[in-house]
Amino acid sequence: MKNGLYGKQEVYLEIAARYEQYIRLGLLQDGEKLPSVRMVAGEMGVNPNTVQRAFRLLEEKGFLSSVPKKGNYVIAPKNFEESSKSTERLTQTIRKIKQNGVSQDELQRIIQEVYSHD
Repeated sequence: MKNGLYGKQEVYLEIAARYEQYIRLGLLQDGEKLPSVRMVAGEMGVNPNTVQRAFRLLEEKGFLSSVPKKGNYVIAPKNFEESSKSTERLTQTIRKIKQNGVSQDELQRIIQEVYSHD
């Protein structure tokens, strides 16, 4: 891991990015059990806490489900293409909002208001 793909990025972020890529590419399937934290740590030569932190991040992002005393399981998002198209549409909409003179602070206030009411 010393010569990682992500330069000076923290090791747990590199591990999380690697596993996220495996899931996105379909190398890890929905419902598949991941190797144990200790096994991954041993293979990568890192502390188990580092792997646990990476897996926790993936769980927060919705790529893993942790089952106590059972392990970590892949949750493959159903449709990355649909998600990508939604992100593109959102980006276009934000550009239009910016062109219409709405400041970033105002847009963030609106977003915060929308999220706080759901």
